[in-house]
Amino acid sequence: MIIDTKKLQKDVIENKKKHGFNTTDVKLELLRLHGEVNELFEAWRKQDKENINDELADVAIFLLGISEILDSDLGQNIVKKMEINEKRVYKNGIKSV
Repeated sequence: MIIDTKKLQKDVIENKKKHGFNTTDVKLELLRLHGEVNELFEAWRKQDKENINDELADVAIFLLGISEILDSDLGQNIVKKMEINEKRVYKNGIKSV
């Protein structure tokens, strides 16, 4: 299944608007993303598999929303970055210069 991330970004913003959530303040969204990553960490630490999946989704939703606010295409950016990473040389997990 191929996911249309640009459509998801728009859906995330529409849902935020529908519920009266922030759709313009990037700093606030980044702070809230940080909170979601912390919740993911806590779920992982507790080995709460169901909650881990929910928190992973929350992190992704915030990333999609931030990308839409910034008029960026997260899916395209991920593909481009993966292509860059594929060509990088690593030794013991550390990027070689």
